[in-house]
Order: sequence, then C-alpha cells, then structure tokens
Amino acid sequence: MARSTHRRSPLALVLLSLLAEAPMHPYRMHEVIKERGKDRVANVAQRNSVYQSIDRLQRAGLITVLETTRDERRPERTVYAITPDGWYTLRDWTADMLASPSRDYPEFPAALASLMVLSPEDATTHLERRSADLRAVLAEDRKAMAAVPDLPRLFLLDEEYSITVREAELRWVDGVLEALRSGELTWSEEWIKTVAEKFA
Repeated sequence: MARSTHRRSPLALVLLSLLAEAPMHPYRMHEVIKERGKDRVANVAQRNSVYQSIDRLQRAGLITVLETTRDERRPERTVYAITPDGWYTLRDWTADMLASPSRDYPEFPAALASLMVLSPEDATTHLERRSADLRAVLAEDRKAMAAVPDLPRLFLLDEEYSITVREAELRWVDGVLEALRSGELTWSEEWIKTVAEKFA
C-alpha cells in the first residue's frame, strides 16, 4: 500500500487514533481529546480546527462518513469511521514519528539566539518569569497524572515525556539564571560589537 501523501500533524494523528477506537462525531472527538488531556499534544483550542482536520482526513480518504443522525433537540451529527488507508496511515505516522526526531522550530531557541538585544538584567527578569511558569505548568501536569493513578503507563507516556522535557528545561533555565546572577554570563553592547567584528 502506498504511503499517504496527506500532511501529518499531531491533531490528525490524535483524531485517527480516536477513530481507531470507535466511530464518533466531531463534537465527541473534541470532548474526548479534552477529557484525556490530549489537548496538551494537539491544539484544539478552537473547535473549528477539529472540523477542518476531519475535512482534510476525509478528502484524503483516511476517514469516511459512517452515518448522519438527527435528533429533535440537537443539530445533525455526522459520525466518522477510519478507513483501511486511515489505519495504515495511522500506523505509518506513529512509527515514523516515534523513530525520527522532527526538525521543529520552536520560539524559545529563536529568542535565545537573539538574547543579546536585551540587557542581562532584562534577560534575567524574563527568564525568572519563564522559570516560574514552568514550575506552575509542571505542578498542573503532575496533578493531572496523579488524577488517573490506575491508568496503565502506556496511556500516559505522552504526559510522562512532557513532564520530563519540562523538568529538563527548568533545570537548564535555572542554570542560566544562576550564571546571569553571578555575573558569569553577561554582555554589553560594546562587547557584542567586538565579537561581531571578530567573526565577521
């Protein structure tokens, strides 16, 4: 079977995974994603993103309409099911995403690359805020993990990974803050110009 040419995304992967469990309608998919905390791995802040992704998956032949139901008290609901191509694509994407580190372009490293535009004091202030925010998010993540103590580890690996990555980032940020506070890491406009000339 040929590899799907549909552009993969975390949200598309999560939606295919849900439909691999059972057919469901978009509203239910959105609710399940939030109930299971998968909104931390796939952006569903706007419900419309779920509908748009479903539309793309359907056009690609990875999901299909199973039925359309109408209830007097609710609007018409379309129930989707995964197709055989969808199953293949789900397994293919999962295997590839597990095996191959992606080349992401997150904002934080870009900001670090431009850190010299701030004064060391301003950089310290902003990194202190990031450190505090990381601590708060970690506390929330740990609380969420503790709320489902009987869930097998297999279903919590994404949460476990996120916590580990945040812990590592917090340790690193705190190390940079320590270097800034001690004066080990510092700079000035004149020093930056000297370095720029040296490496020009």
